[in-house]
Amino acid sequence: MDRPQTESDGEIGTGFSVEIARAWEDALFEGYLPGTRRVALRTAIVLGDGGVLATLRRLARLGISGTQSDGWWPTRPARRRAGTAHAPGSRRGQQRFSWIHLDDVQGILDLLEATPALEGPVNLSSPHPVDNAELMRTVRDALGVRVGVPIPRWMLELGALGMRTETELILKSRWVLPERLLDAGYEFRRPLLAEAVAASFAAEDAAVPSAHP
Repeated sequence: MDRPQTESDGEIGTGFSVEIARAWEDALFEGYLPGTRRVALRTAIVLGDGGVLATLRRLARLGISGTQSDGWWPTRPARRRAGTAHAPGSRRGQQRFSWIHLDDVQGILDLLEATPALEGPVNLSSPHPVDNAELMRTVRDALGVRVGVPIPRWMLELGALGMRTETELILKSRWVLPERLLDAGYEFRRPLLAEAVAASFAAEDAAVPSAHP
């Protein structure tokens, strides 16, 4: 992916997660329903209390919060048949990371409810995506962690196996912009990553005061 994707792009990429999203959208827009407004929320990774940031926080505390690097990994036939095989892409943490803070998810849902003219695909993502290296650096800065050991793909694959998930969610570039929301005049509450990460960690600490001494 060498340019950002907007809602006007007919092709939204390839891969396991993209195929799932496309299948959901095909089902949503199937059939003739003239009296029904249909909105497909293309939601980027959501940052907030817990979620992906909770995992990254634990890694940072362990000192392994460097860039998450792609590379070669043997692919089993079962993964190829299931479409979950991830081909090597961006190296050295250059994969794009599109994200959105939970506060803006709420704000956008309020906007959609109040704006009947908005229908069809809508990208729920910050207007300021970053790459993986900046994501991990921002996490370290928010926690006051000075050094983070890079995580190669083989370590990510083993971790994903234990968590029963797919490394594509970490290694695949996702670079989208919320063109329709910006055109509609939506003002993001947390448009910048550093503020969103800090707010998310603060919310987590407030929810469980003794979890992170």
